[in-house]
Amino acid sequence: MSTSLDTKKFSEMIKSKRGNIGLRNLASEIGVSASTLSRIEQGNLPDIDTYLRLCEWLEVSTDYFTKSTSNDDIQNEVIAHLRADKTLPASTSEALIQMINLAYASANKDN
Repeated sequence: MSTSLDTKKFSEMIKSKRGNIGLRNLASEIGVSASTLSRIEQGNLPDIDTYLRLCEWLEVSTDYFTKSTSNDDIQNEVIAHLRADKTLPASTSEALIQMINLAYASANKDN
């Protein structure tokens, strides 16, 4: 089975989390060049080191942007979006994440 990286989803999540932070400031914070970050936000494929750094910054697993449909992937996607949403207070995001984890644990126990 082959997998591919969903570069559109990757770039959209980076842009969403970056918000009003300047491209150069964020690139410096992450440890990549501003031009590299700009290319990735435009949908270009990053090198592996940059991909790993960005996944860490986004607080998602490295397989989050591969195309698949398992329950674990759906759970991780919901959690990643909650963590990336800067309109929610961190305490609210974490409370929702705990609820989601409990719901999936309960569902998995029933199966």
